[in-house]
Amino acid sequence: MISDPIFIISMIGMSVVLISWVISEIKESYKENFVVNNTSTLSTIFGLMMLYSIFINAGDLSIVLLVGSVISLIVLLVGLYLKNNEIISSSRGYFIPIFLIFILRTFIYEPYQIPSGSMMPGLKVGDFLLVDKNSYGYKINRIGDPLASKNNPNYGDVVVFVPQHNPIPYVKRLIGMPGDKIRIINKQLYVNDKAIKKTFYKTEEELISKRIIDISGRITVKEINSVVDYFYEEHGDRRYLIRHIRGANEQFPREWTVPEGHYFVMGDNRDNSNDSTKDVKSVPRENFFGEASYLFMTWECWACLPYFSRVGKIN
Repeated sequence: MISDPIFIISMIGMSVVLISWVISEIKESYKENFVVNNTSTLSTIFGLMMLYSIFINAGDLSIVLLVGSVISLIVLLVGLYLKNNEIISSSRGYFIPIFLIFILRTFIYEPYQIPSGSMMPGLKVGDFLLVDKNSYGYKINRIGDPLASKNNPNYGDVVVFVPQHNPIPYVKRLIGMPGDKIRIINKQLYVNDKAIKKTFYKTEEELISKRIIDISGRITVKEINSVVDYFYEEHGDRRYLIRHIRGANEQFPREWTVPEGHYFVMGDNRDNSNDSTKDVKSVPRENFFGEASYLFMTWECWACLPYFSRVGKIN
């Protein structure tokens, strides 16, 4: 994100606007300065550019909030030094809310929206979660060693992390610790040769969206009637529902050994999840940035109304 030209231009633009405004307040000259006369318009344009860059690059807003807090604090100190009431009141109006949002989002909770169905049936597309940012240690950037209070993920946690192959955060279930041997036989999961307890819950017929690639490479999506089995799985101190699609993802027994400093994750929607059994592979410890603790809203599409019937703690 930091190397994105749009982000760089937006940062330079915002800096020019800010510096021009401070100078104009000190000199009390407004009419000759185009930038100052159009401060609101230019700030809005550069701010939208910055948000766009963060969105397309899956950037971490905490870094931007930190920079914004530091800059607004510097401007506030300049105003106090110069005893300029206009600079003091304006910069204080920015510094206090930006800093409070930075503290809340970086060290307490960060909102996260589920982008896929890999954690069905417990979590589905459109669910908004609160990620507990202090569950695995305090840090500003999503990737990196915690600054303090380092706690490691536990079996069964619903973890949020940034995979090595993609900058976009994922949410999965933690299955294996460093050094664990993970084995899957006939869709039964084993950790260190011990079967994870799985209890049958129900069977349903459902329409499943399936992507089909023809010989020309064209991808089409078809709705297929499928039989889906649901099971309660117990791992660590967690009990949660998992989903198996009959006839899907049938493979020979597979086995992995989790490298040191890495963790093995899987989606609860076992036959439709990109996880440690596929491209995600094992996840380095420094790539975890929190545990998904609460579901606070579901908003399935832009044209839909959000609803709150599923609000509660995540199992």
